[in-house]
Amino acid sequence: MISMKTKTTETRTEMGRRGKKKGRPVAGWLILDKPWDFGSTEAVGKIRWLFKADKAGHAGTLDPLASGMLPIALGDATKTVPYVMDGNKVYRFTATWGEERTTDDLEGEVSETSDKRPTRAEIEAVIPDYMGVIEQVPPRFSAVKIGGERAYDIARDGEEVEIPSREVEIHRFDIVDCPDENTTVFEVECGKGTYVRALARDIGRQLGCLGHVSELRRVAVEPFSEDQLVPLETLTALEEIEDQDERLAALDKYLIDIGEALSMLPRLEVSSDQAQRIRMGNPVIVRGRDAPIACDEICAFQAGRLVALGEVAGGEFHPRRVFSGAGQ
Repeated sequence: MISMKTKTTETRTEMGRRGKKKGRPVAGWLILDKPWDFGSTEAVGKIRWLFKADKAGHAGTLDPLASGMLPIALGDATKTVPYVMDGNKVYRFTATWGEERTTDDLEGEVSETSDKRPTRAEIEAVIPDYMGVIEQVPPRFSAVKIGGERAYDIARDGEEVEIPSREVEIHRFDIVDCPDENTTVFEVECGKGTYVRALARDIGRQLGCLGHVSELRRVAVEPFSEDQLVPLETLTALEEIEDQDERLAALDKYLIDIGEALSMLPRLEVSSDQAQRIRMGNPVIVRGRDAPIACDEICAFQAGRLVALGEVAGGEFHPRRVFSGAGQ
């Protein structure tokens, strides 16, 4: 015999499930120009709400005190996030000399000071030490995991954080400007996992002047470019459109096709019949004079729409990750 309490609980659960609204199956990339003092998670939540998307995610955290490019994936585009996260990034940042801070940026407290100020020539002389593959110790206040915990959580508890160094790659490191003796503006192109705050900290220590990042902007995340940035205020201004369908249509114009995130991979064109088979998880025979014989990773497209990621082996395309096509 089922008790009245159990029945009531089950009824509430069923009503909750029925009452939960699902987002629409919109799919694509939004290249947000994240404002200063706005968290990455907060930004994703705002974009998901604006677009009424069923799911959303970003391709690499940008610190709250940093502005610039935050690629946000909606719907099926979330399946391509790892490819964007692995791409190179370009940052423009200002290093302020004379102070080292606990967070290596303006958010932290001053931990040590120096009266020394570096000349441009001194800075230029040490930049080669930070080119190519280097060993870097992430900041104490970072998302790096130590024994299953985030480094910033350990640091906030007042504990000493021992973070091991790791390899990162710097492709380009330029001095953009030296406005005064206290500040230097840099632009750096780097690989995944590089902490710009650590670059300012380490150069300051090497030169004996100490330093921290006082301004940081991410201007590019491969394969996206600066001219694709969409300011948050441009999107929020569309909230004034009362008709929801009209408002969502206006927002969708800012989305970039899912396939653009995979532009670094080879491309295979398939027919509509083949696309249907692939979306069911089945392999298809690869035909044509230019068809690849073998390929470890390739994208299948049909009429300009991304169908699947997979491999070509034995003259067949084998799907690994399938895209529904909804919302594209």
